[in-house]
Amino acid sequence: MESARTLSLPAEWRDFFALTKPRVMTLVIFTGLCGLLAAPGSIHPVLAFTAILCIAVGAGGAAALNQWWEADIDAGMKRTAQRPLPAGRMERESARDFGFALSGGSVLVMGLANGWLPAAILAFSIFYYAWIYTVWLKPRTPQNIVIGGGAGAFPPLIGWVAVTGHITLMPVLLFLIIFFWTPPHFWALALFVQTDYAKVGIPMMPVVAGEASTRRQILIYAALLLPLALVPWMIGGTGVVYGASALLLGIVFLALSTKVGLRRSVPGDGMLPEKRLFAFSILYLFALFAVLVADRFATLQGWQ
Repeated sequence: MESARTLSLPAEWRDFFALTKPRVMTLVIFTGLCGLLAAPGSIHPVLAFTAILCIAVGAGGAAALNQWWEADIDAGMKRTAQRPLPAGRMERESARDFGFALSGGSVLVMGLANGWLPAAILAFSIFYYAWIYTVWLKPRTPQNIVIGGGAGAFPPLIGWVAVTGHITLMPVLLFLIIFFWTPPHFWALALFVQTDYAKVGIPMMPVVAGEASTRRQILIYAALLLPLALVPWMIGGTGVVYGASALLLGIVFLALSTKVGLRRSVPGDGMLPEKRLFAFSILYLFALFAVLVADRFATLQGWQ
């Protein structure tokens, strides 16, 4: 009876869904949708839905391939030990095939429905995360998050190009904002889970370069992110709603990063500033892209 319950369809469905990293996918879907909604021009609602669905499915496929490749590493980390593969709830081949199916299907549908340029960008983003980051960068260099940050920066670019059919400066700026946001966001997390990475031999920045260097780099990237997030407003790509909001959000992000960057942790202190920065960094990105869409709507309505 216990075996039958373990192999029941609902449990299998939940495990396959878990392979897509749904919490991460939420941010991917949101930034992709915001890129689509903020883009000049119009798109049929069905095609818009298809584009966002393909972005989500492609991201899920890349996440499944990531977990297929890193199953042994995930088994050695407390934070990831209960994922479907290390927990023994699924065969590795199933995760691999699932990942390839989602990845290939999303690119094909995107190409047929929205054009081959956004499909090509989607395909490259999957390859970037599943191979360049997961297989090549992550186990070899402490710069894995810096370079690999590009993988999560593609969704707004894809959404924008799905509407306009071409790449311009604005979607590239949206890409760069996420690219520069990723290191302070992820390193804040890495600071309070660094023992996990050290245990499995992954050269994350706190493990290889030490806490002091990681903290300085968090502060540097946060300082660069503040003016970068204002560039869309400076070049006239957005209005004052976005500009004022980006400035306020950037100041708070920089203030929290400064607390992290200039402190030295003490064993047992709980790393509260690091956890606050990590939590706010997620809110920052959601808020910044939400304001981008609100600014677009305000402009269309003639409110600014």
